[in-house]
Amino acid sequence: MENDLVEKESWFKRNWKWFLPSAFLCLFLIGILAASTSQDSITDIAKAYSDELLFEKAIEKANKNPSILENIGTIEPIDKLAILEGNVMYSNNHNTVNLSVRVNGAKKKGKLNISAFKKGTEWVYQKIAVRTKNPKNEIIVLEEPQK
Repeated sequence: MENDLVEKESWFKRNWKWFLPSAFLCLFLIGILAASTSQDSITDIAKAYSDELLFEKAIEKANKNPSILENIGTIEPIDKLAILEGNVMYSNNHNTVNLSVRVNGAKKKGKLNISAFKKGTEWVYQKIAVRTKNPKNEIIVLEEPQK
């Protein structure tokens, strides 16, 4: 019996058929993600992460509303993933915000919509509303007339 060395093919030669399409697909998805996510929206999400007081005060006001308690139940504090999934838009040099984030109540889930502006270090809420899907309903917690 002869002891010949069997030369093994390289990893790329053995796996190129699935590696190349997968690599192109990943690069394509990264390109689409980079093109669709503007620098402003990344900054807005980061700002929303750091501004927990904005959400806490709005949920506190919502949990005092009898209609919210009856339909949705007590709303839990917002988790970080809900902010990432939501829609946050700051304007006026980060002094005005319009946002929509997922909330979990004791009875139902919904979306919390907030419109507010910053006065000094405090947020002044113009509108706080909670939307539900089944049944489709919007509960206005607070709505200030536009100035």
